[in-house]
Amino acid sequence: MTRAPARARTLLASALSVTALLITAACVAYDRDVPRALPQGVSEPPAETPPSPPPSPSASSSAVTDTERSTPVLNDEQLEAALITAADLGPPWAAGQGAALWRDGTLKATTDDGDCRRLLEVLYTEEPFGAPAGPRASVTLDDTAEGAQLREQVGAHRPDDVERALVWLGTLPEKCGSFRAETARSGTQDVEVTELRLPDTAGDARAALRVTLTGGAPDAVPARLTVDLAAIRVGEDAVVLTNGGFGEVRAEVTRAMAQLGADRLAEVARQERLRV
Repeated sequence: MTRAPARARTLLASALSVTALLITAACVAYDRDVPRALPQGVSEPPAETPPSPPPSPSASSSAVTDTERSTPVLNDEQLEAALITAADLGPPWAAGQGAALWRDGTLKATTDDGDCRRLLEVLYTEEPFGAPAGPRASVTLDDTAEGAQLREQVGAHRPDDVERALVWLGTLPEKCGSFRAETARSGTQDVEVTELRLPDTAGDARAALRVTLTGGAPDAVPARLTVDLAAIRVGEDAVVLTNGGFGEVRAEVTRAMAQLGADRLAEVARQERLRV
């Protein structure tokens, strides 16, 4: 197996060159008959090291600084420039062809517990921070081989709201580690919630979850939907990224695109500060 050039060590000044941070080609073995190479924009995961107990999202990130508070509000065009693209991942990823059917079929669900019910609502609306306080931009990308769909949204949010939401997300693996949910179309779902560790360099504060829903109609073979949710604060802006599907949903893709999305948004904001 040959490797592509190692990923760049620093973020270049231009937003267009941010993609070089994560570009490498690698192959990784899964419990599949034929291992599938990772997308060209995603690094092979490093060797596992025993992790120290993760701090809470608010403790693991710095408070909002005066520099962050002075960040100019980005307009629609600037936010569009901060979005990841299909070119960042390469084949088999392509521009999305509409919302995935499983969003209504499986994610439109409810349960008795308030926190778990709110989590299901957040997965469906993709708004852990609530509606943006200003302009927003989004992109949808489809994995044409596995059927996964990745969505990214960027926009301005009140930092205090973001911090509260990140702390809340960090509590969900314990509060909602395992529960049952009811859907109108897909029957009862057994839901599992686990933490998804993001790179410490992704934005100023971050939290991420992996949620799996297993179930279906009584007369159907149970289906398993996996959805990664990553939420990141970058100054007074935020990145929300979901990556989900009934096939193979790769945590490496979620992590790499969360890092890239945060870096690109920070770079666009930095360029705007230089022009002000």
